[in-house]
Amino acid sequence: MENKVDNSNKIEMKFGHPKGLWFMFGTEMWERFGYYLMLGIFSLYMIDGWNNGGMGFSDGTKSDIYGTYLGLVYLTPFIGGLLADRLLGYRRSIILGGLMMAAGYFLLSLHSTTSFYIALLLIILGNGFFKPNISTLVGSLYSEESLKDKKDAGFNIFYMGINIGAFICNFVAAYMRINYGWGAAFAAAGVGMLVGVIIFILGNRHIKAYDVVKPLQDGDMSTGKILGLTVLPMFLFGTIGYMLPGNFLGSDTNDAFIIGCLPVIGFFIYLAFKSEAKESRAIKALLAVFTCVILFFAIFHQNGDALTIWAEDHTDREMSAGVAGVADKVGMAQLVVNNDLVSSDDKSFNDSIGKLQKVADAMPNSTKDELEAKASYNMNIELQKKSRMYFSNLEKDKIPAKGKDLKLYSTELYQSINPFWVVLLTPIMVGIWGFFRRRKREPSTPTKIFIGLIITALSALVMVGAVFATNNMDMKASSMWLIASYGVITIGELCLSPMGLSLVSKLSPPRITALMMGGFFLAISVGNKLSGMLSSLWETTPQKENFFYLNFGLVMAAALILLAMLRWLNRVMKENNVL
Repeated sequence: MENKVDNSNKIEMKFGHPKGLWFMFGTEMWERFGYYLMLGIFSLYMIDGWNNGGMGFSDGTKSDIYGTYLGLVYLTPFIGGLLADRLLGYRRSIILGGLMMAAGYFLLSLHSTTSFYIALLLIILGNGFFKPNISTLVGSLYSEESLKDKKDAGFNIFYMGINIGAFICNFVAAYMRINYGWGAAFAAAGVGMLVGVIIFILGNRHIKAYDVVKPLQDGDMSTGKILGLTVLPMFLFGTIGYMLPGNFLGSDTNDAFIIGCLPVIGFFIYLAFKSEAKESRAIKALLAVFTCVILFFAIFHQNGDALTIWAEDHTDREMSAGVAGVADKVGMAQLVVNNDLVSSDDKSFNDSIGKLQKVADAMPNSTKDELEAKASYNMNIELQKKSRMYFSNLEKDKIPAKGKDLKLYSTELYQSINPFWVVLLTPIMVGIWGFFRRRKREPSTPTKIFIGLIITALSALVMVGAVFATNNMDMKASSMWLIASYGVITIGELCLSPMGLSLVSKLSPPRITALMMGGFFLAISVGNKLSGMLSSLWETTPQKENFFYLNFGLVMAAALILLAMLRWLNRVMKENNVL
């Protein structure tokens, strides 16, 4: 289709949408390439042995760091949104955030405890500047009256860009990790982020008209006062939560995070009651939806932790002969080898590994050749450990003969299932909503979110079936269970996540749109932290089906709460002429 200009509003159009959307589509695609590449290997990297290039953390520490990182990475958009609204503008914030995230990914490629934590800090801060502001800009593209009915579709298209990046990144991660190690995989994420920044800069002329810093209005609280009432108390409350004796929520970091969020949550409640009547009702409606959305993300983002461990330890990942032949040639097959150790009992296995580790520790490491030999020896030890774990619940007739290997799909590839479904199903969902729109029967945005919660709950029941298929975890489950579960939750996600972004851009008072977008990401932040807390229950829950029943119950509770508020929410939407 030829590019054209909509003469009624002078907005450059392409494929029926503002041209700026496509540049932001490309920017977000590459930003999410880096973000999800890192997230797809994050848990695996943390529990991999130090000598194999990983961090060597325990399962509990891994889940704690995972949940805290995911929580903070979506907490900082509150600050980034506020600073963009009042001081920096959207474009400058997006470029600054993108460069900070790229620096963080490159730092992760260095195998050091210090650089690990500095890298996470940079990614957390960078995402705070990037994420709320690019979403706000997308909504601003549809501010003209003639484009308002296309806003949901625009966010669906934008969301598809997110998931194209999330789909392809895991193949790159698997190839780089298998062939060059963890560091190369993280560096690839940094390259992807830089590509996203370049695309955004190239699209500047189609976007700059929507980058408007909002001046303070009479009665508005100053930026400094907002930061003083939220950020400073957040750190103070977080410190108190960390230092409190005992662990009310499972760990010191859990206590610190949740208690630290209270001042920010309090600020949004204060904002809702302080604003003039119409704005107050809109903000209260948004906060009500945000509360229900928390539990969606608590379940959805277990894909990077509990479900990654499920894929690693409880899923039959063996490649067929045809696929294995091709994958081996291009360096995409993960190997597990049967040897004398993997078939021995636990004590013999641990004793043998201990002896091998002592040999490795005693090896000289003065020259480059000696260092490489020691690294190769340690890598062999790690491979034997992984083989042992993989074979522990594999059916006996599938274990290869001694000295032979199995070629497996790399665990991080399972992270591409969800974005694959998103890319496949987005055009279908857009078509379904368009079908109802043409007949004046399209559900309201809050109703779509309610539908999304119900469908998300059903995805947990699919995993209950997966547990029963393992015969009480004594054997591995087919990959089809994960594929099916991700397929169901993706339908729920498409009804909820892009619709949440759309709802914020529709209902937020224009002068605080990015700030309210930060509020939406605050809800995601709390949900993400809860996902780590829930995932930590995986190892301690004896009957694994109960873990997924808990997920089902939590999301269904959120759905029922939202159902009770639907009439009120739709009334507020109608009042703001955005139903």
